Amino acid sequence: MNRRGFWNLDFGILVPVCVLLIISLATLFSLNISFFQSQIFFLVIAVAGFLFFSQVNYKVLLLYKTPIYIISLVLLAIVLVLGIESRGAVRWIEIVGFRIQFSEVLKPFLAVSLAAFLTERKNTSFKTFVQAFAFVLPVVFLIFLQPDLGDALIYFIVALCVLIIFGFNLKYFLASIFPVIIAFPLFWHFLHDYQRQRVLTFFDPGRDPLGNSYNSIQSIIAVGSGMIVGKGFGQGTQSGLRFLPERNTDFIFATISEQLGFIGTAIMLICFVFILYRIYVIFRDSNDKFCKIFSGTVFFIFLIQIFVNIGMNIGILPIVGVTLPFVSSGGSSLLSNFIILGLLSAVNRSLKREDVLEIK
Repeated sequence: MNRRGFWNLDFGILVPVCVLLIISLATLFSLNISFFQSQIFFLVIAVAGFLFFSQVNYKVLLLYKTPIYIISLVLLAIVLVLGIESRGAVRWIEIVGFRIQFSEVLKPFLAVSLAAFLTERKNTSFKTFVQAFAFVLPVVFLIFLQPDLGDALIYFIVALCVLIIFGFNLKYFLASIFPVIIAFPLFWHFLHDYQRQRVLTFFDPGRDPLGNSYNSIQSIIAVGSGMIVGKGFGQGTQSGLRFLPERNTDFIFATISEQLGFIGTAIMLICFVFILYRIYVIFRDSNDKFCKIFSGTVFFIFLIQIFVNIGMNIGILPIVGVTLPFVSSGGSSLLSNFIILGLLSAVNRSLKREDVLEIK
């Protein structure tokens, strides 16, 4: 990697990411030193992944878009057969002692495949619309079978948003709603019991305060108890005494809210806004069709994960198990997010290079 390539990185994105990482690492250290050490280890790997993919020529990846898609489906299918079961779900494969969650790691590569697929479409006809859904649904279905309702919804909603910005007629989306409504009872039947209970307790949080509603109630208590300035690192009661479940992953927003209060969470939200704005600028300024679709896909991947995670932490969305980008602990999530940023940097740098060539 040459020095000029390094300094061409988008520090408008990297600076807020670094602030989020500092808040995350400090919070994990206050909870448990093992959380901190594990995250530092995965952060080194994730940064290496970012630096590598930020220097690749994204056009080379486009040559392998079909193999990337097929290999992704195969890996997701392998998880169902050889995956490790944990808490009733089979989402991880163990490789040389490390657990990898393919539904997370594959996000950047499937984003490339989806963008490349849509780039090749010549029109926005209903036939193309059906083909796009046929492209996405196998991925969503394999993730849903793990079962991983959270990531399955993320993939589906991101794809839906990308298809909207691609320019498909809204009547196609309205027409597709009816089959979904008809199939909903069947979909409900295939949900696991704990998933059904999570949906039901969302509408009636008080129905089982010591059971299915427990996570949501403890999270809301933690968020509210932080007030303006928080209780301080390591001083949280809900997170420190482990009343708050998954305090370092799904509910780390509640943990930070309790320890750093409104000020701490406001800083996080400002960082997320900066990141999303920079991605939007890349999307807005892209003249290349693939680059525009890919940057739009990345925008929605981050936006929806942020919205869903914070929403379930404050009780406005059902608990579906979605991590908070760059903040929740977990190697697969961290690696995925940094690879996405690496590919986005590669795309952005190539656009700048083409603009310079045009000026010359």
